[in-house]
Amino acid sequence: MFKYIKSLFHWDLSSRLRPATAIVPASTTDFTYDWESKGEDPQFIINGRGFGPGWYMVEIDLRHDQPSADAKLYFDYGQGFNEPESVFVPLKSGRVTKRLVYLSRRIQALRFDPLESSGLFSVRHFHFVRLPARFAYDRLSQRLANMHFKFRDMGKANVLQYIRKEARETNRPWKELALQHYARTFTKRRQTCDYAEWIRKVETAKLASRSDDVCGKKLEMQPLISIIVPTFNTDPELLRECIESVLAQSYSKWQLCIADDASSNQKTRECLLAYQAQDSRIQVVFREDNGHISAASNTALELVKGDYIALLDHDDTLAPHALMTMAKAIADNPQVQLLYSDEDKIDELGERFDPHFKPDWNPDLLLSQNYICHLTVLKAALVEQIGGFRLGLEGSQDHDLLLRCVPYLNSENVVHIPEILYHWRAISGSTALEGGAKNYAATAGLQAVNDYLSSQTINATAMPGAAPNSYRVRWDVPASAPLVSLLIPTRDGFGILKPCVEAILSRTDYPNFELLILDNQSTCEATLGFLEEISTSDPRVSVHRWDYPFNYSAINNFGVGLAKGEVIGLINNDIEPINSDWLGEMVGQALRPEIGCVGAKLYYPNDTIQHGGVILGIGGVAGHSHKYFSRNEYGYFSRLHLIQNLSAVTAACLLLRKTVFDEVGGLNEGDLAVSFNDVDLCLKVREAGYRNLWTPYAELYHHESVSRGADNTTAKRRRAQREADYMRGRWGDLLDTDPAYNPNLTLVHEDFTLA
Repeated sequence: MFKYIKSLFHWDLSSRLRPATAIVPASTTDFTYDWESKGEDPQFIINGRGFGPGWYMVEIDLRHDQPSADAKLYFDYGQGFNEPESVFVPLKSGRVTKRLVYLSRRIQALRFDPLESSGLFSVRHFHFVRLPARFAYDRLSQRLANMHFKFRDMGKANVLQYIRKEARETNRPWKELALQHYARTFTKRRQTCDYAEWIRKVETAKLASRSDDVCGKKLEMQPLISIIVPTFNTDPELLRECIESVLAQSYSKWQLCIADDASSNQKTRECLLAYQAQDSRIQVVFREDNGHISAASNTALELVKGDYIALLDHDDTLAPHALMTMAKAIADNPQVQLLYSDEDKIDELGERFDPHFKPDWNPDLLLSQNYICHLTVLKAALVEQIGGFRLGLEGSQDHDLLLRCVPYLNSENVVHIPEILYHWRAISGSTALEGGAKNYAATAGLQAVNDYLSSQTINATAMPGAAPNSYRVRWDVPASAPLVSLLIPTRDGFGILKPCVEAILSRTDYPNFELLILDNQSTCEATLGFLEEISTSDPRVSVHRWDYPFNYSAINNFGVGLAKGEVIGLINNDIEPINSDWLGEMVGQALRPEIGCVGAKLYYPNDTIQHGGVILGIGGVAGHSHKYFSRNEYGYFSRLHLIQNLSAVTAACLLLRKTVFDEVGGLNEGDLAVSFNDVDLCLKVREAGYRNLWTPYAELYHHESVSRGADNTTAKRRRAQREADYMRGRWGDLLDTDPAYNPNLTLVHEDFTLA
């Protein structure tokens, strides 16, 4: 039906674009782009003739040279263009973005703002498609059921009924309310959401809903928290702000232990003496010799009387509720050894920016970078047990301290508090402002990671990572490399299967693997001929027939039963390796006893991210991290370039030990024939006590869904909905509380923007 409608009521607007403001023809000589934006508000004007009231689907494909692009549409109903009647369209790089639009009456013109910055671009596709109301309601309901937290467990059929009821109760037009809900499922792809606004609307409201005074009185356990602060020639004004932030704490059972590292600035010393005289909870030691930050921190540790130690830098500040929040978490978790919070930065004017909303306990991410950073609170006995701070690791002394605690830590005795409790001072020359400002810190950090690996007799080596101040840990593969069984299900698909198989065979330097092609009723003569040829010409390849209707889970379970390898690799038939050591990198990780599923970094053919790991809850069940980011972007706090633990990874390229696969019962054939079977497998593996892992150092191209096709029929959509319903029923709230993510980040899109 939709194709018929499209042929009658379909407008190609790309030929009707008329530059109005800050847009000129591109002057590049390679003809890659057609237009150039000359400012932050480029505008096209389009004649609105023919656009009467009703529902439309806008379709846009914009190619550009920017890290991201967010477009807007404005409609002139006769009174000019205005912001309240605009429509926001977050564009996906290299893909057609679609969004419903409702015109309340005939328009005279529309305005298209393609970018929000200067840059080059081309409008490859810009169409308006008139929709019958029934079809529009179906699309609107489906998106709300998939993407909006309010309707996630409701099911598409009940969405409009709920909205109409809500509209009657609030005395509002139901279409207006429906479109308002729909608009909330479109957010900016990058962290351009105003953080100050988030602070006002989200953080302030959350804090207003609780009383620290009441909370403190109810705490049966009120631990003394000793805050250690090493100082050296600190700017007195910044030092005062730091100490005042401690004095302003709503929790009163604290001790401030300051060790001054032989400051030559008399004003710094005077400031410290004044505060020591002001409050008996503040103790200061003036060191006679300058020993640098590790020595000074150890001197501060000698003053500690509390059961818990908090780390505070001499020019940073704590949120007023920081210690109360920590004390409550300690009371709720008496076994806790390490607590840490989210953090942001504060500039020279006192403005907060760049919030870091962190995952829960993530040991492999900690090996890649010190993601824990601030605010860190440790059990004092643990710090004493490991010997405090090590001299010679200055610049990464906190990271080294945490790594030496790792053997005593686990997900049960580590608590992450997803609140901004710490403000990291970002001034010229600071690490907070410039990641490379202290190169010695990266060198010390690399030594800290290697020393940790050596202390645990781990057969692995750390080296500088792909992102600034990060590290890559390479896990050794035994000299007698274990056999790896790579399983590739296929049905026909000669055009993608042949390059996939040939690329694996020619671009893989791992010495010991077998390739099992699982043929699911191929009839294409070219495919059958290729299967015959490759299985006879390369001893690593074998072909096995599976003569049943398509069921991804069943096909792979069948393949695992045939596999001879110690390690299983689930591989799509549209994968092409990029780096030759991809398999060795994944095998090294998969052989670790504590690791379950291992995933790779996958790109679309246009070098944008297809898979940077899986985040639970996005889109209702799960979505791919950083989808559509460009290949070289760092991602959220460099996570696109860091080995890390994730709840799930895609089976388009997934490795795990065969014993682990068998232990959890393999893939779910009965309930998950097509979708989410990999997420379900990963969650079963996690449930069994293993950590899943994603590595950016195994890079492959993925021509996603080329072989299976899209869910574009009624039967396919019903099957996809059944599988989504199964996942919600089986895993429930776990899908909305991914420990590798953060509740302050969006579950609507894959880009780590603010919720």
